[in-house]
Amino acid sequence: MPNSLTEWDAKHRAAEGAAAPEAAALVTELLPLLPSGPALDLACGTGRHTLLLASRGQGVTAVDGSEVALDILERRARAANYATKRLREKRQIQAGRRGIQLLSADLERVSLPAASFSLVLCVNYLQRSLFGQMATALAPGGVLLFGTYTRAQLEFAGGPKSPEYLLRSGELRTAFPGLQILFYRELRAGKGIASLLARKVAD
Repeated sequence: MPNSLTEWDAKHRAAEGAAAPEAAALVTELLPLLPSGPALDLACGTGRHTLLLASRGQGVTAVDGSEVALDILERRARAANYATKRLREKRQIQAGRRGIQLLSADLERVSLPAASFSLVLCVNYLQRSLFGQMATALAPGGVLLFGTYTRAQLEFAGGPKSPEYLLRSGELRTAFPGLQILFYRELRAGKGIASLLARKVAD
């Protein structure tokens, strides 16, 4: 698995000619439960989930550190006739009501706007310093869908190998104490994955 932005750029360039990757099973499985308001797709890559959400008529803000990935996403979005807009502000993320907004940003430095998104989506990316901001970015009643590798992945091929990018067993269940858990699962079959669907309860 790539470790640097340069390696990710190279991976995205190499795969550009291939068919667009399918959405993660977690996302397709829980899609009927996801709200249709403004969505934030963090570490979106080439946009497999951004495009899925946009196909429902949902406004999506897609954020990634790789300009190459966002270029590919933009081309695929335009080919599917989705309106796209490139955001140039590197630190402040904005919610969009329609179409797809694309932002290249260092996720170690971004500032997520409070109470702005009906859905925050983060798949196969782990940055613990963003946990608090993800919860804060949800509007009342908004939903977080989060899924990534656990340390059980060390038993299998692929995926990250550094503990920094692997959840401890049970860690995700307690990572968002202010949210109401709707669904939680840890798998250890062919890969080690933890998944969470949680809601911000309206005051």
